[in-house]
Amino acid sequence: MAAQDARPARPAEATARRVEEILERLAAHGDPAVARTAEDLVSALMEFYGSGLARVVALLSGRSGTPLEALLDDELAAGLLVLHDLHPDDLAGRVQRALRAADAASAEVTALDAESGRLRLREEGAGGCGCGAGAARGRIEDALACFAPEVVSVEFEEPGTGAREPVLLQIGTRPPGTRPADAR
Repeated sequence: MAAQDARPARPAEATARRVEEILERLAAHGDPAVARTAEDLVSALMEFYGSGLARVVALLSGRSGTPLEALLDDELAAGLLVLHDLHPDDLAGRVQRALRAADAASAEVTALDAESGRLRLREEGAGGCGCGAGAARGRIEDALACFAPEVVSVEFEEPGTGAREPVLLQIGTRPPGTRPADAR
């Protein structure tokens, strides 16, 4: 994915970075017991919030209509559900949600490898000068960070590089009155 420094951090990303920085400062402090205690605290808090989120998902899942969909389509809520392994969608479904959230629903997934975290996309109907391609790619990468953080590499196929339909070759009889070239 593109360098995170080039884009403004989203609230969840900024909070995660802040937690990592605090843990790194504690580890650098020199007292391993302090660092372990801080990591234990973070782990306990994640377990607490994960249990609460599991309850929210369970309560909303049994309701009429689709109240859970609002949570699943929200980048922050979806990110928390993914973090706690509570998101009901599989990786492919979360990639599609990310593309919709990035306003890139016309992008076609040409390859998704869950083991390596590699995703290949082709923009359907891409054309023109490609002026907004960089911004669109940034939006897609941001949304993937929330909805499908296990995607660690995104490749964008250039328009026209994908498999093409075979050319139709018409075979028929010669028009009346014509002869083969070598028969003349």
